[in-house]
Amino acid sequence: MKYFVTGVCGQLGHDVMNNLAARGYEGVGSDIQPEYSGAADGTAVTTMPYVSLDITNRDAVISTITELAPDVVIHCAAWTAVDAAEDEENRPKVKAINVDGTQNIADACKAVGCKMIYISTDYVFNGQGEKPWEPDCKDYAPLCVYGQTKLEGELAVANTLEKYFIVRIAWVFGVNGKNFIKTMLNVGKTHDRVTVVCDQIGTPTYTFDLARLLIDMSETEKYGYYHATNEGGYISWYEFTKEIYRQAGYTTEVAPVTTAEYGISKAARPFNSRLDKSKLVEMGFEPLPTWQDALERYLKEIM
Repeated sequence: MKYFVTGVCGQLGHDVMNNLAARGYEGVGSDIQPEYSGAADGTAVTTMPYVSLDITNRDAVISTITELAPDVVIHCAAWTAVDAAEDEENRPKVKAINVDGTQNIADACKAVGCKMIYISTDYVFNGQGEKPWEPDCKDYAPLCVYGQTKLEGELAVANTLEKYFIVRIAWVFGVNGKNFIKTMLNVGKTHDRVTVVCDQIGTPTYTFDLARLLIDMSETEKYGYYHATNEGGYISWYEFTKEIYRQAGYTTEVAPVTTAEYGISKAARPFNSRLDKSKLVEMGFEPLPTWQDALERYLKEIM
């Protein structure tokens, strides 16, 4: 099969391209950057072709995907700066990327008759309660601009295509980009004590593991909505930080605080990011390893 992957300069897209290469698939990567330089650690994908593409340019998207005629498009590109999305001057751009850009990709997939995998988020829900969100739940109530635009992106895909996978993830970390783990490691080097919120609950997602699952999905016709994070149970950011420091050998003290005590951010954060992943097993897909195991492998990569 032939793949077209958007957002390869980000955490997930980078790992998707590497997984495709490892499996011997033909793949073309894209992003808005003129050239693909890969991760700072030097793990650039050199065996795959790259196309510079602005997904908000409808004509360019349609012509590029039509010409390449892929069997699968994995759409990883998105505006993910949650707080910056709240700024009035950024909102048109956020919509252009997350909604209009996704619609352009979906229309192109429809034109060539290929499968599409769209990466979404727990932010499409209201983040309340303690019950894990089920993948086919339609009780949408995004709390912020980012969540609203990702939901509209979901709807663009579902209303345009029949051969689609919508995969919601949370708490993402990977080699190629910024993330919570890298931030906490940097802070822990210079502080004896850090405060981390303890009332936002979810599960981390290692892009290396997720990339494998997405390509497994693409090899099937088991279309629909899915939730995919690592296994290992639900935790708070506070508990996650404690385990990061434990595995990294840091002695930095971690103190728990509530979201209210920590201070209000521009964008409302979900308290309940628990995602029910049981559908993966029900549909015959191999779940991701535990987040504890993923963290151990990740730290060996970056430290």
